[in-house]
Amino acid sequence: MKNKTLNYLHKKKKDIIEYIISNRLFLSYVLLSIISVTLVRWLTIKNVWAFKPFVTDLGVILIIGALGYFIKPRNQFKYYFTWTVIYSILCIVSSVYYTFYSSFASIGEFASLGQVEGVTGAFTEKLRIIDFIYILVPIIFYFIHHKLAASTYYYFLDKIEKGKKMVVGTILVGTLFLAYSFGVATGTDYSRLAKQWNRVYIVERFGVIVYQFNDLIQSMTPKLSSLFGYDDALERFNAYFDNKEEHKTNEYTGVLNGYNIVFIHMEGMQTFLMDLEFNGKELTPNLNKLAKEGMFFKNFYPQVSTGTSSDTEFTLLTGLLPAQSGTVFVSYYNRNYFTIPKYLKEKGYYTFSMHGNYSSMWNRNKAHPSLGYEGLYFNETYKYTDADVVNLGINDNLFFEQALPIIENIEQTYNNYMGTMITLSNHAPFKAAAAFSDFDLSTTMDVVNEETGLKETITTDYLRDTAVGDYMLSANYADGALGTFMDYVKKSKEFDNTLFVFYGDHDAKLSRNEINYLYNYNPETGEVYTVDDENYREYDAFDHELNKKTPLIMWSKNKDLKRIFKGEINYTMGMSDVSTTLLNMYGLYNKYSVGNDIFNIKNDNIIAFPNGNILTKDLYYNNSKNEYKIFNPKFELTDEYLENLKAIVDEKLEISNYIIVYNLLENKTMTGE
Repeated sequence: MKNKTLNYLHKKKKDIIEYIISNRLFLSYVLLSIISVTLVRWLTIKNVWAFKPFVTDLGVILIIGALGYFIKPRNQFKYYFTWTVIYSILCIVSSVYYTFYSSFASIGEFASLGQVEGVTGAFTEKLRIIDFIYILVPIIFYFIHHKLAASTYYYFLDKIEKGKKMVVGTILVGTLFLAYSFGVATGTDYSRLAKQWNRVYIVERFGVIVYQFNDLIQSMTPKLSSLFGYDDALERFNAYFDNKEEHKTNEYTGVLNGYNIVFIHMEGMQTFLMDLEFNGKELTPNLNKLAKEGMFFKNFYPQVSTGTSSDTEFTLLTGLLPAQSGTVFVSYYNRNYFTIPKYLKEKGYYTFSMHGNYSSMWNRNKAHPSLGYEGLYFNETYKYTDADVVNLGINDNLFFEQALPIIENIEQTYNNYMGTMITLSNHAPFKAAAAFSDFDLSTTMDVVNEETGLKETITTDYLRDTAVGDYMLSANYADGALGTFMDYVKKSKEFDNTLFVFYGDHDAKLSRNEINYLYNYNPETGEVYTVDDENYREYDAFDHELNKKTPLIMWSKNKDLKRIFKGEINYTMGMSDVSTTLLNMYGLYNKYSVGNDIFNIKNDNIIAFPNGNILTKDLYYNNSKNEYKIFNPKFELTDEYLENLKAIVDEKLEISNYIIVYNLLENKTMTGE
């Protein structure tokens, strides 16, 4: 018995050695490919040792590789080399994209690649050399092939390889790996795979390759909308809005009837900047002043996806959320949406938009008319030289200066108007605008001299030339330009019947470590405080997400409106709530919005972020990690409450996306019929 066992083991060992020797090219392809896709998870979401995505990726790599056995050994290299190149490109795109967006690239967003030209500086600033390490994979694979070709390897395989048998056996092994991965998947796993909007979760659970294949299928859905999914989407849409609670009036209903409205889109402006002072001076004095004079929403959050600024424009005007795949302005701009400009045009308002960038950026020359803007005043409207350009277009000072006479002419020509002014200067890379600010970021403090033991007063400019330092200086410059504009507005004979709405479009896309440097710098050591230090200020992943809120201020110099729009509003509010809130102030209501009138919903508001994260007055829920942070000590979380919360957000995201992808408002009216 013992001899039989030893003979069996000896035979298996021999079989394994023979398999390795006669499949060196295939095994090299498998090993290099799995290293590549595992490495991308390590460089992005840090779950390099996770078993399930590893097994899933390996299963797909094996099945794809198995098909190479249909090819004669001497030609197999071309097949496997092609796939190593594909995997490398996939990994490079995923790694670079994650560095910039903290998410993973979607096939549907390749239509937006034309927008990259305008943000090249912001993009290249964040690039890391290590994001291109995957280029080595096909290079290494080529050298392995070259060495094998110099030997008798391919000649030997021509004689002995049984292609069909290897195909069947390898596919069987790959299928077993996939069967395990999908067999142990939960209902939540399948749900998120089908919906695709939680990209990080899918990569964490199923790996990079399955994510991209699944995304390819999802991106084809709009092209097949007339054949696949439309009926189900329409049924869900009707059920959602038929059961929607009727809009109720409140103390703000109709208060803006007859008044003009101008939105000031503040690029990259975050609320935490308003709390910063250096050497007794406020970093954003003008914004702070507007907040004190008007109505300031302290807990206001953008709900952007990869469309960033364009996502904010779309969400603010429609009360819908960004598309799950691609961006609305590029891929779905020609749908029918019910927007603030369209509602006000029905009331006889002239509508316009202004921007110092090219009108082709984010496809605004097509998207803005589709959203209801009549007049478009973009880059070609203004006179400037190359010296006047900061980042993506003319600097904010010159933009406001040249926009003023245009707006004054609009006020003199039309009885009522609604417009949006989109600023630019505070756009990454922040070093460009930072150079125009003379704000002193230095800090003076008392420290103990280690040698003498005596206290010394030192001044340090530790924020200079850091990412967060450049951002603060850039924001200070933008605040100054805004202040000059508003000084003119206040002194002008015009604009007396106008409400100005200032909003930050999205966060600055700075990393948690970059912001943490602001809060936890140790001037004595020149390093960052650790958790164990008594001076350490906690700034965890949840704090970083909560810090992404932006200002929302409603301000007017009109005496009647001043009495209405004043004070701080602490309700938790999202960008999708702006449309419903403001339309009510005009006595209007958009039934087909997933946002709420903040003065009706108040503290019961639920913010649904495009990645599935959730924010309420009591907690922040991270959907991909299934983790949460409770910041209301009196709040008791139950499983039932959390599951209901997730169901509400899932439905909002789905219904909003159905409206976008399937053009479900095409045959609807703005009155809700």
